[in-house]
Amino acid sequence: MSEIFTEWRGQSLEETLYHCRELVEDTDFPTVRRWREGGGKVVGHFQVYFPEEIVHAAGLLPFKVRGAPIEATQADSRFGSYLCSIIKTSLELALSGRVQLELFVTHPICDAARNLAGVWGRNVPYPCRILYLPQNPNSCFAARYLRDEYDRIRVLCEEIAGRAISDDDLRHSIGVFNENRALLRRLYALKRESPWLVPADEAYVLLAVGGLVPREEHNDLLRVVLPLLETRSLPRRDKIRVILEGGFCEQPPLDLLRAIARSCYVVDDDLLIGLRWLVSDVPTDGDPLQALATSYIDRSEHSPVQHDLRKPKDRMLLERLEHADAQAAILMAAKMCEPGLEELVVHTRALDGKGVRYFVSEFEESMTSFDSLEIQLETFVENLVFD
Repeated sequence: MSEIFTEWRGQSLEETLYHCRELVEDTDFPTVRRWREGGGKVVGHFQVYFPEEIVHAAGLLPFKVRGAPIEATQADSRFGSYLCSIIKTSLELALSGRVQLELFVTHPICDAARNLAGVWGRNVPYPCRILYLPQNPNSCFAARYLRDEYDRIRVLCEEIAGRAISDDDLRHSIGVFNENRALLRRLYALKRESPWLVPADEAYVLLAVGGLVPREEHNDLLRVVLPLLETRSLPRRDKIRVILEGGFCEQPPLDLLRAIARSCYVVDDDLLIGLRWLVSDVPTDGDPLQALATSYIDRSEHSPVQHDLRKPKDRMLLERLEHADAQAAILMAAKMCEPGLEELVVHTRALDGKGVRYFVSEFEESMTSFDSLEIQLETFVENLVFD
């Protein structure tokens, strides 16, 4: 397959960031269309985490379905009014013809997402399935169970691709994604160490492109952009360092991230956490599906939709705060998101116990006005600076 995102090639850093932003905000998803026009097939997967290596090994394009700031004119009638926006707008992408898939996979991360495959499947001609991630990763059988689930996904992808997926295919794909994970760790290290060089909104678009293009293209992009960011000549401002929590599933508007970046340095976050779910490389020896399953359980990031009794969520939040050397936290929750709203209780209690200041707000992907939130955030920052 030829490249499907070439606009950034040969451009300056600022022009590259512009093209990445345009791609991420384009609700017609041109890279998915170009992939299909080139004869490729697409597997869409809902937030949060999905083993994209399996899809990649089949020669298919893994496409991260993360909703869009569009009107859910058709999908709205398929759901109750009390559900989060991303569930509706994700289905709207399919019903409106903005994206065409060969397979859609969702996960039981919440009641709404668990039922998304059933609703989706009633309205499209291709298969829609659920990947049952382990609800109890602390069980000694969790890794073997998940390995079998991944094998089920492999069979589905083989049927769509029309060919077998060998263990060597999987090992090759794991290697490609290991490189991507290393590059993303480098991006987030730069956010922590020199946040004035990469504002939150710019880091986000560089991350989000990975869910829209083949991972080799994302690796090429990051290999070029990261040295340019690291040698960028931008002044260091007197801003407080914060972590941002609450973007694990539905994503805040890019303009909201830009507004936050004007007041604070976001030195760590959980935005699109599924693209960074594994905190270290996946082994490429032995059974590749077992390696992926074990990595999901033992090498995973903190998220409200994972239940790990070995490391409580409040402790993981405080460790993220300490690791990033942050002075405060911005806690956000998507409207109607039960996991996110429940997490606010855990997070605020943990931060109160340590005397850490925090700012709490709700968001929705279709938000267009941020003046009130920006004023509240500026007041919060001023109180911290002058307290």
